Amino acid sequence: MKWIEVQIKTTTEAVETVTNILYESGAEGLVIEDPNDITLFKSDEGQWDYIDPSLMESDFEGAIVKGYFEESEDLIDKIELIKQNIEKIPSYNLDKGLGEVTTSEIEEQDWSETWRKYYKPKKIGEKVVIKPTWEPYEKADDEVIIELDPGMAFGTGTHETTMMCVRELEKYIHQFDTVFDVGCGTGILAIAAAKLGAVNTIAIDLDEDSVKVASQNIKKNGVANTVQVKHGNLLDVVDGRANVVVANIIADVIKILAKDIKRFMEDDGVFIASGIILDKIREVRESLEDNGLKVIEEIKLGEWACLVSKIGVSTDE
Repeated sequence: MKWIEVQIKTTTEAVETVTNILYESGAEGLVIEDPNDITLFKSDEGQWDYIDPSLMESDFEGAIVKGYFEESEDLIDKIELIKQNIEKIPSYNLDKGLGEVTTSEIEEQDWSETWRKYYKPKKIGEKVVIKPTWEPYEKADDEVIIELDPGMAFGTGTHETTMMCVRELEKYIHQFDTVFDVGCGTGILAIAAAKLGAVNTIAIDLDEDSVKVASQNIKKNGVANTVQVKHGNLLDVVDGRANVVVANIIADVIKILAKDIKRFMEDDGVFIASGIILDKIREVRESLEDNGLKVIEEIKLGEWACLVSKIGVSTDE
């Protein structure tokens, strides 16, 4: 059996959007090659278990995302749709970079096993460890384990934006908290929230595939009794208030959320917002503050930032 590799040359900031485009088009697996990850690797080698040496030799300075598709009668249509969606990326205020889409045939050669070498257990917070389902791992007493199959859609939890959210959840979640996870993707943050002590977590996503995958992962991790997954736009399907609201999306959507977020936060609650490229930190901060929030933390990792805010709290700035 042959597989078709669809390769897209893009930018770091557009990687997650490109990833979603490929999975929504039916990709069975995904590999991301990003020089910015190599830079991060060099400064944080203890956190990485594997790195492909060929990435050090790439001539392309942007990120390359590769999706793998089975040969099928409608594959040409799928590739055309991918190209069209890549061209739309600038409408989300993201830089698509070169945006070049190329295809090539590869023999089966157990490629699905080959790409698994990229995924090893990884500690992404002080306590939280992401573990592929097939990998053995000896848990330390204070660790929180999230089992995830990277072959499933929308990410493995090791992206900088997710890591920052997890680290902030570790700081701010207390026993018996309520948490809203806006744009939940695979459900990683909702699962982390539940395992860190939240007793009521609502995970929301507009994409039906994300809702399905998140539900599967939540069951797999044994937290379905405290985590609900809802299909909807932002907080439109949520009632009540949360101690912690977390959104790992993009800057422009965070600015939209900022307009109403206070209605969904307890008076002493926190809003953890990630997915912000460095160039947009100032405008997101201003949007939060214009809507009655004060930024109490600004965290940066790689090309990304995370802002933590509270309602009407003064800072030392």
